[in-house]
Amino acid sequence: MRGIWLAAVLVALATCGTASAAIMPKLRYQADGMVLSNLKHGPQLCATFNASMPPQCGGPDVIGWDWDAVEHSAQGGVRWGEYHVVGTWDGTSLTLTEPPRSAKPRPTRSDGSDFTTPCPTPEGGWRPVAPEKATDGALHAAIDRAHKLPGYAASWLDQGYLDEIDGYDSNDPRYVERYANDPRRLVLNLRFTGDATARESAIREVWGGPLCLSRAPHSEKELQVVKGRALKEIKGVFSAGVDGQAGHVSIGVWAVTPELQREIDEKYGKGLVVLHTYLKPVRS
Repeated sequence: MRGIWLAAVLVALATCGTASAAIMPKLRYQADGMVLSNLKHGPQLCATFNASMPPQCGGPDVIGWDWDAVEHSAQGGVRWGEYHVVGTWDGTSLTLTEPPRSAKPRPTRSDGSDFTTPCPTPEGGWRPVAPEKATDGALHAAIDRAHKLPGYAASWLDQGYLDEIDGYDSNDPRYVERYANDPRRLVLNLRFTGDATARESAIREVWGGPLCLSRAPHSEKELQVVKGRALKEIKGVFSAGVDGQAGHVSIGVWAVTPELQREIDEKYGKGLVVLHTYLKPVRS
């Protein structure tokens, strides 16, 4: 569904029998991404980076790295490249267990966001109720007002009508300019806690285009508080954000273990804080 967002690690040890103990192999992790070093810091993983030239980033150390063994770019004392790395994780660094290879191509897929309008389609389809207030200016005014109303959680625009236009090409600027942002056909989705429809009169004062009001489990302010708490309590965080549409906080960490996920679910409630891992276990 087309749409637009409107914003705002383990060592295993086991005993076998009573006469001897068998040490289980360390769990290995893998990732595809940038490795970078500079004059102040050795090789490190980069989940996010500043796309300057040369690039800049910060992340965990990569132990056992040899720049002479891999093709890489270099400028101003900075060396970097995109690689597929495999190694063991101790919570702060990745120790290579095999030579790095070229990174796998990044998949060209969406982030999974669903811009579908949850309200039922009105008889005759989505149409403005007051065309004179279905303008770009009115749309921005409605979004600004929604942010100030109690219980605001999220807003997005549903461009589902584009799927019905024969030959529409999102890569052709002519199509985009002509069809993609028609405020008379965009469905403005606003999500609030409690009775979302109670905010309709305030929104309709400024917006006359298609509108869907739906209920959210948590407000944006509530999720921001949870995010702030998670940033203080969870180690190894490299990214964080709130998803008012889905009703959860997204936290990027270097490695997610079953123990960490259970701890987070017990502390915050299942599903409120969703962990995304950079390093993924190597499946044998």
